[in-house]
Amino acid sequence: MTDTTDASFPPTLNLDGYTPLPPGKIATIVTHLEITAQPSALREPPDSGLTLERVDAPDTGWYRDLFRRIGEPWLWYSRLRMDEAALRGVIADPEVAVHALRRDGADVGLMELDFRTPNDVELAFFGVVPELVGSGAGRFLMNRALALAFARRPRRVHVYTCTHDHPAALGFYIKAGFRAIGRSIEIADDPRLSGLLSREAAPHVPIID
Repeated sequence: MTDTTDASFPPTLNLDGYTPLPPGKIATIVTHLEITAQPSALREPPDSGLTLERVDAPDTGWYRDLFRRIGEPWLWYSRLRMDEAALRGVIADPEVAVHALRRDGADVGLMELDFRTPNDVELAFFGVVPELVGSGAGRFLMNRALALAFARRPRRVHVYTCTHDHPAALGFYIKAGFRAIGRSIEIADDPRLSGLLSREAAPHVPIID
């Protein structure tokens, strides 16, 4: 992998044109969204067989496995990079609510609400396994996420999505009642090059090494 400390790498982002990235780096546009009042529920498929259960003090191995199964196609890597103590410190916090979406005894979705900031709830992670995308499972999960979040009577609930995510993700959040409030650009080491994720993950984001 190319050394990204090379002095030729632009030190600042070009806000009126292209900013080249060295090999080994990925960049994504992040859209930040918020909702300030509980909306009407999204329509769900009847008799879905889905249940949502809170997992108190989750085992880190269980968490990483579900996180990877859901997020590898979309380059979710942040929690996989955390060491055991750091990850455990987050997901075992009583103000971080980790929920598993289940069907027929199998874990098929993840929803994590972060209540650590007073009056400000973050929908930190939200997703279903690839085979359930488009099935209505996401609507089921979102309805319950917003009900649980607004039960605390927060000032707002916020979430973000990015251009590495499923192409329908942003529209899904907006349909659920969120509104976009800002954008940012995230640059990071490609997690596929370090072996953190499979090189076959996220084929819509080419590997350049």
